[in-house]
Formats: sequence, structure tokens, C-alpha cells
Amino acid sequence: MPFELAIQHWRAGESRLASAPDEQRVALERVTRAITDELRRRLGSAFTVDELAALYEQGTSWCLDLAYATAPGAPFAWDGRVVADAAFGRYVREAADFAGGRRIDAEG
Repeated sequence: MPFELAIQHWRAGESRLASAPDEQRVALERVTRAITDELRRRLGSAFTVDELAALYEQGTSWCLDLAYATAPGAPFAWDGRVVADAAFGRYVREAADFAGGRRIDAEG
């Protein structure tokens, strides 16, 4: 999946998370943090937006497994369109070639 399409999914996830009902926010944030921590373990601290997009394209079923393990009593927190996409959206900010809300062009 190209980065330009993936970032649209990730931003939508961040928006869904931000607009979630207050009573769901604690569990959603806990799951999103757990997924972000797992992204850090999988990719490390030196990665590119294309590497993150490639991992996303491989599938996010592992995110849902992690969501269930992190918040087993909160099925609303198992929605990958919220927690996985928001986690990827947050983690992309740490990519070596991402700044100011966009990919940095290596050409100049």
C-alpha cells in the first residue's frame, strides 16, 4: 500500500479515536499505546514511512490480538479502524523521513 493511501487510513483512525465517547477513551488509549509500543519493537526507532506502510499492508490482525489481550472486557477497543490506525498514525511521526505532517522528500 502506498504511503499516501496508508496515511489517510491512519489520520482517519486518529480522528475516530479523538471523537470516541469519553467513557471509552481510557481503554482505547491503553490499546493504542500497546500497539504503538509493539510497532516500536517491530520497527525500532530508525524506520521510514515506506517501511511502516509495508508493515501496515501485511495486515493488522496482530493489532486486534493485542487489543483483545489489553482490553478483554472492552469490545469497542478491538476496532482496528480506531486503535490500529491511530497507533500507526502516531508512530509515523517518528519516521526518519516524516516531519511537519508529511513525508520529507529526499531529493531536496
